[in-house]
Amino acid sequence: MLYVLILGLIVFLGVHSTRIVAGPWRDARVAANPGRWKGLYSLASLIGFALIIWGWIGFRAEAPTIYDPPSWGRHLAMLFVWLAFVALAAAYAPVGYIKSTLKHPMLTAVILWALAHLLANGDLASLLLFGSFLAYAIVDRIAVIPRGDPAPRPVTPMGDVVALTVGTVAYAAV
Repeated sequence: MLYVLILGLIVFLGVHSTRIVAGPWRDARVAANPGRWKGLYSLASLIGFALIIWGWIGFRAEAPTIYDPPSWGRHLAMLFVWLAFVALAAAYAPVGYIKSTLKHPMLTAVILWALAHLLANGDLASLLLFGSFLAYAIVDRIAVIPRGDPAPRPVTPMGDVVALTVGTVAYAAV
C-alpha cells in the first residue's frame, strides 16, 4: 500500500504543480479548451486523491515510526490546525486583513495543516503524506512570488469576521 500512497501523491501533487513546472504549456491548454482542461484536471485530481486515501488507510497501520514527536507537538498542532482553518476560510471570504496579508491563504492553510500533523505524528505514512504536502505548498508559495500578485483589495473587517467565524466553527466541528 506504500506504493499506492506514493502514486497518489505523485498524481495529485503533480497535477497541482503543472503551473509551477509548465506554466506556458498549462496556459495554452486552458486557452485552447478551458472545459476540457478543468475536466481532465479534476479527474486526475480525484484519482490521485482516491489513491492517497486508499494508500494511507492501507499503509498507516504497518508504517514504521521514523521519529518520536515532541510531547508539546500535539498542543501546537491544535493551534496550527485552527489557524489553517481560519486561513482556508479567508481564501473564500470577502477580502479582510487576513487574506490581504497572506495573499495566498490556501497555501498558508496547507503549510500550517501539514506542519501541524508532522508535529503530532512520526510514522512513515504521516511523513510521506504531510511532508509531501508541506514541500508542495512551500514550493508553490515561492513560485508565485515572481508573478507579483498584488494583495487583494479592498480590505473590509467583515472578511476577517467571516474567516474567523467560519474557520473556528469548522475547526470545532472537526
